[in-house]
Amino acid sequence: MGILRRQLALAALNANAFRPPHGLRSGMYAFAAGWLTTELAPQLLGLTALDAATHARPGPGGRTPTRTAGLALAAVNATALGVMVAQAHGARRRVEDALVESLGVDYVEQLDQQPTPADRALPWRQLAMPFRVRTPGVHVERDIAYADAGRRTMLDVYSPTEPVHPDGAPVLIQVHGGAWRVGSKETQAVPLMQHMAAKGWVCVAINYRLAPKDPWPAHIIDVKRAIAWVREHISAYGGDPSYLAITGGSAGGHLTALAALTPGDPAYQPGFEDADTHVDVAVPHYGVYDFAGATGLPRAVRMRDRFLGPLILKKRFREDPEVFEAASPLLRITPDAPDFLVLHGTADSLVDVEQGRLFARRLREVSRRSVVYAELPGAHHAFDTIPSVRSAHVVRAVDRYLHWHWNGWRGRPVGESPAELAEEQA
Repeated sequence: MGILRRQLALAALNANAFRPPHGLRSGMYAFAAGWLTTELAPQLLGLTALDAATHARPGPGGRTPTRTAGLALAAVNATALGVMVAQAHGARRRVEDALVESLGVDYVEQLDQQPTPADRALPWRQLAMPFRVRTPGVHVERDIAYADAGRRTMLDVYSPTEPVHPDGAPVLIQVHGGAWRVGSKETQAVPLMQHMAAKGWVCVAINYRLAPKDPWPAHIIDVKRAIAWVREHISAYGGDPSYLAITGGSAGGHLTALAALTPGDPAYQPGFEDADTHVDVAVPHYGVYDFAGATGLPRAVRMRDRFLGPLILKKRFREDPEVFEAASPLLRITPDAPDFLVLHGTADSLVDVEQGRLFARRLREVSRRSVVYAELPGAHHAFDTIPSVRSAHVVRAVDRYLHWHWNGWRGRPVGESPAELAEEQA
């Protein structure tokens, strides 16, 4: 394949990254290409530069029109990829601005240590090998059963090899995505779990039963069972069962939000109605918050009628709207909702970014707790799945947010610095 063909293929990927189609089927095809293009933009930029440099010198027959066109297109592609890299770097400022807006400019004083330039620096070694994530000082114990449905009800525990919090570490539960039909605990949010475990947290990545074999509400029932298991057993792995955070992306974002908003709901806890399934804070990424089409968003209605109803819930909305409404986090918000950090990308071709906006707006209207909403320009679905420029900035921002929240929970009032707290207690 010559340079012109390679650059034409890359131009098509770049066009999809900037303007992905939003149809139910076309959006699915656009997602994978858009996600990889945007998150691997630095690597693609380097390859484009190498391709252009290799063909810059005229051959024995001089520079042909095809080669000239290929070089010109390479320059255009390099510019487009440079914009993507800049947008990915911009995630750092976007998320930080969202934290400051919602928590206050002095929220970093609530942390054990204020972030240093080294803490905010990009992990270039990880970025060079984005599909291989290993962090020194982190131990992973795999395939622990939390229920009796085989592999679909197993979990992995990530913990520091040297405990940082001997009295019990804060716990983060990760719920994978995959359209409620596919996915596994080993493949998503690994950069976040490795990072938090290295910081002393105990992280729990869970599987759950999937449609069509197990239609809704098997998914949320399993998430609740996992929460109950963590409360009962996580102390054996160094975790503090009294403080649980939960996170997840896409379908996992939906399940994260719904679990956080429905503690103790007997409809989702059959046979374990008395189990404590509340969580203290939730961090959903690019979640589906509107199963019922209550927002009126065309994409939400199409998803309800063409995908969620026939394939996940095995019901029709017009015949049983209550089931769809009960499964919609947007419609389950109460004043007692826990704290939320909601993240969504503007280029998401699978889940309309407007769902994230409206969910965060409704939380702010109803909930008595803090709500942070960070919108990431140019980010596609699954932007946090592999180590990348954007995911590195997001992981560090989630780290700051969760430590801010945990420190407030364990006795440092929100908005009050450790110095001020010590002065009051003196």
